Parts: sequence; structure tokens; C-alpha cells
Amino acid sequence: MLLCYVIWFVMITKGVSGVDEVKSVMEGDSVTLHTHLTHIQRDDQILWMFGPRIAEIYKESIDMFDSSKTFGDRLKLNSQTGSLTITNIRTEHTGLYKLQIRSYRGDSDKIFNVTVYARLPVPVIIRNSSQCSSSSEKCVLLCSVMNVTHVSLSWYKGKSLLSSVSVSDLNIRLSLPLEVEYQDTNTYRCVINNHFTNHTQHLHITHVCQPCSVTPSLVYALVGVIAVALFVYYVRSKQEPKVL
Repeated sequence: MLLCYVIWFVMITKGVSGVDEVKSVMEGDSVTLHTHLTHIQRDDQILWMFGPRIAEIYKESIDMFDSSKTFGDRLKLNSQTGSLTITNIRTEHTGLYKLQIRSYRGDSDKIFNVTVYARLPVPVIIRNSSQCSSSSEKCVLLCSVMNVTHVSLSWYKGKSLLSSVSVSDLNIRLSLPLEVEYQDTNTYRCVINNHFTNHTQHLHITHVCQPCSVTPSLVYALVGVIAVALFVYYVRSKQEPKVL
């Protein structure tokens, strides 16, 4: 009974996902989708599709069908095994690749789910000037990265995780705030990571968090108020009658 349940579960799981093999690769690298055949026969047909068909081997003839120019010259087909290699892969090559094998030994289909991760930028730490006050004892910072997908951005205090945010959308800006005191001597770092790698930017509080100074616009406003007050005083003093 248990064996029947296991078989049923596997069939249901495969039917729901529809994916036989998952591949993850960094942008610019190469990935090979294997047929797991050691040698194809003359009458074997190996067909690869990424939506429409993109490559085929039949009767020992190799054909490429990249009519949309999605891949350019990145597709390589192994004439012995039928395995497909994508070189210098890009993020737009993320998706489902379908393999069809037609042979006298039996037919089979296989689906590969390929995810291409973009190269990670180095996080940038800046002060949030919109929340700067000369009377405040705290400094508000923003750690930001541009044009990212499938990443997490995190603040650490020493080895302790303070906060984190993740994104799966394509090519967006991601920011994460942090509030520290001017006299804080702890070590902080902002980390961006995906399944492959990470980049770290260390925070130097004394460099980024200088005490807020009075802004030029406020200085000009104060000077203007003082000038008006002096002018009014001068006019009134001229209008007052002199005492004999």
C-alpha cells in the first residue's frame, strides 16, 4: 500500500510541475542540457524547443531554427549525443526547454527549467538626506542596487542579520534602510546575494554619517528675515518725532 502511494505521489508531483530537470547558471557562462544518450543512431530524431523548435538532429544532419535570433550563435549541438549547449547565456534565455527523442528504441520527452542569474552589482551605501535633521542624533542610510533580479539585500551588524529584502522581478532598483547613531562603533555591512555568489559593502559611519549642518536655503531665509527686521526698524526710527 505504501509503495502504491509513493508511486502515485511521484506521478502527481511530476504532472503538476512538468519539469524533469532544473538548471541554474550565471549570465555569461555556458550550460549543457543532456539527453543522457551515449550515441544516437542514424534514424534517431533529437528535437530541442524553446517555445518553437531551435535545434534538431535527424539522419545525422544538424539543423538550427533560431528564426527569432534569440540565441545568435550561442547554440551548440553534440552530434554524438544530441545534448544542447548554450554558450555565453543571457537572462532572456531563462525558461523551459523541451527535448523530444524519437527512436526505434522508444520515444521520450523531457523538460528542462533553466534559470539565468545576472551578474551582481556592488551595493552602494548613501545617506538619506531627506531625513537629515541638525537636532537628530541618528543617521538614516540606504543601501541600494540597480537592475537586479532574483536577489536578496541584507544589513548585518557584525555577524547578526538585522533586516533583509528579496526580489524576483526583472531589472528593478532595490533599497534597504538602516538607522544608526553618530557615535556607533559597531561594524555594519550590506550584502547582496543570489544562489551563486554575493557582494559586500562595508559601512564606514564616520565617512557617511557626518552631522547635519544648516542647509544654505535655511541660512538665506534667516538672513532675509533679519534684513527685513532691520529695514522695518530703520523706517520706524525715521518716522518717530524727535524730542526737543
